[in-house]
Amino acid sequence: NDFLLSCLCEPVLRRSEMARRVAFMSTGENALLQGKKICFIGTGNMGEALVSGLVSNSTRPEDIICTDVRESTLALIAEKYHVRTTTDNQAAIRSSEVVIFSVKPQILAFVLKETADCLDMSKLIISIAAGVPLAAIESCLNKELRLIRVMPNIAAFVKESATAIAPGRNAGKEDIAMAKAIFDSVGRSVFIDENNLMDAITGLSGSGPAYIFLIVDAMADAGVKMGLSRQDALFLSMQTVLGSAKVLLETKEHPGQLKDRVTSPGGTAIAGIHTLEKGGLRTTLINAVEAATDRSRELGQLMIKQFAENGTKT
Repeated sequence: NDFLLSCLCEPVLRRSEMARRVAFMSTGENALLQGKKICFIGTGNMGEALVSGLVSNSTRPEDIICTDVRESTLALIAEKYHVRTTTDNQAAIRSSEVVIFSVKPQILAFVLKETADCLDMSKLIISIAAGVPLAAIESCLNKELRLIRVMPNIAAFVKESATAIAPGRNAGKEDIAMAKAIFDSVGRSVFIDENNLMDAITGLSGSGPAYIFLIVDAMADAGVKMGLSRQDALFLSMQTVLGSAKVLLETKEHPGQLKDRVTSPGGTAIAGIHTLEKGGLRTTLINAVEAATDRSRELGQLMIKQFAENGTKT
């Protein structure tokens, strides 16, 4: 009871202050993007999530233009969000101040070469192509550009993405602020040094939803084993993860402190934690993030090589 009361009552003032600050920041961010022409080169699932976030945060639909090779996709996007659409990447870029490349990594080099003549220092260029370092883009285009690399995750679809923003050497303060405003419309973002940390971000938050989905599925299986229906077990598992994350975000307490509040001496939670520790859950998760980070690093080096080779072709 003490724990529940502290979670409900203690953060009230903190949440009120947080809401005030968020409202202030949102106003500033909206003002920063107001009137800016933004185009999405490739409007798949992630591109659509970003369009939805921007439109719901007061960006005018007429200031957004979306491209895609599939006219059926563009028709649906236009009908749903009332944004402008075209299959002409170059025309979209020429009419925009912010260009977001949201195509699949394996075709990014081709799209960059196709649109190279339209890309210059007058435009902020953002790439969300997973695994493609800024060095790869620079080697492909071989020109000075205001580049930013961003890694959102799948939770952008429900506006709860954990996003990392890595500015290139020519990106200015306003460029970085605009990138944050765009991606905060689908969640929360942090700034990082791409060269040292983007692979770690990929291993942790980029791949992280897959780990959580697996944990939720396993917890639901456990509930079924103990006699719960599949539907109830899955719901309780999902809500438990959601609620736990919200407690962490709102109280800002260390996970270890909150864990100690839940574990009564000789109780059920400590018995479960003992089993998890005995099974190596903590070590397994650390190893999973490390393995995903190493794989991201390998793929990044491969991308740099491939993009450099593409850049030498006329």
